[in-house]
Amino acid sequence: MEPLISIVLDQNQRRYSPGELLTCEYQVDAIEADEIQAVEASVMWHTEGKGDEDFSVHWFERRLPHNGEADLRPLHRIKTRLPNSPLSYDGQIVKVRWQVRVRVFLRGGKDFHSDKAFELGHVDGFQ
Repeated sequence: MEPLISIVLDQNQRRYSPGELLTCEYQVDAIEADEIQAVEASVMWHTEGKGDEDFSVHWFERRLPHNGEADLRPLHRIKTRLPNSPLSYDGQIVKVRWQVRVRVFLRGGKDFHSDKAFELGHVDGFQ
């Protein structure tokens, strides 16, 4: 069974300024609690376009059911202060994309993830 992963950015905001606090909530549904082995949440960026693609994780959290939380499904809040760079960019040759990713690892080895895109800063020419 595939879990349902919901991610909501604070106030449904899509564009953040460098140094701004990003607050996000996520929840895992449609799966039994004992099927979940771990839940990872990250704030990350990646590039797309010509040449080598790059990525970096700005913030990361891994939750396990035996670390004081027996059920990892309920609503969980994360907060992180965003860095000054790299800024989101939508060029013709290269693009820089930011996102929140929640990944659920199930017993038996399967994993599922959901992403919520957002923009960091404003670069002229960004759509």
